[in-house]
Amino acid sequence: MISLIIEGATAVATLCRAPVNAINDAWLARLNAILDELEGDPEVSVLWLRSNERVFCAGADLEFMRQRFLTEEGRTLMISFTRGLQEVYARLERLGAVTVAEIGGAALGGGFELALACDLRIVADTAKIGLPEARLGLLPAAGGTQRMTRLCGEGISRRLILGAEMVEGKDAVALGLAQWRAPAAELEAAARALVARLAKLPRQALAACKQCIAAAADGGGNGYEVELDGSRMLLATPDTQDRVRRFLEKR
Repeated sequence: MISLIIEGATAVATLCRAPVNAINDAWLARLNAILDELEGDPEVSVLWLRSNERVFCAGADLEFMRQRFLTEEGRTLMISFTRGLQEVYARLERLGAVTVAEIGGAALGGGFELALACDLRIVADTAKIGLPEARLGLLPAAGGTQRMTRLCGEGISRRLILGAEMVEGKDAVALGLAQWRAPAAELEAAARALVARLAKLPRQALAACKQCIAAAADGGGNGYEVELDGSRMLLATPDTQDRVRRFLEKR
């Protein structure tokens, strides 16, 4: 369903529910369990999220939807399940480690909402990505409308969500949906190099930087004070003191 391997400062979570990594209750529970483990591991500074299938994640499991869609009680359960997705994606977003989504194939609906909850996205030129729920008379309710609008702006978000538009990975960076793109054959190597570079950075600094960026995106608090609080904390840590001392000695 989702496997987890931790190697030093890097955790690799691989979506492995054939054939399309469809999302259901068990998938949701497994992602929560992985976050439980990572939140308790102060050594992991990067979470690399990828797939071993041809697609990244195609969204909700069709049989799961079929069982719940046909009755009022089932539809109520669907709302509860969607709330669960909102909550686990929010946990992923708040994780102290930097999260990287490697999108090698289709990432649609809840699958792309998963990628949007990550800090960084690198996508294959040929991947199909989008939030096409409006085609079914639905909306991307696992945080998709909120995160896409924050990332891409209102205009692009309206275009893609209201138009139920799917785009190719080669257009993702220009639209603000990803930070990097690569040919499909080179994607894993590019993602691996990115993750390796990030894993060399201190986790405490990355977590503090994430908090400051979140404060700026939220707009509801004083981000400048968040910066000062984070700076106080980091300046008191032996790792930061050692890194700064070595940097100054080189100069």
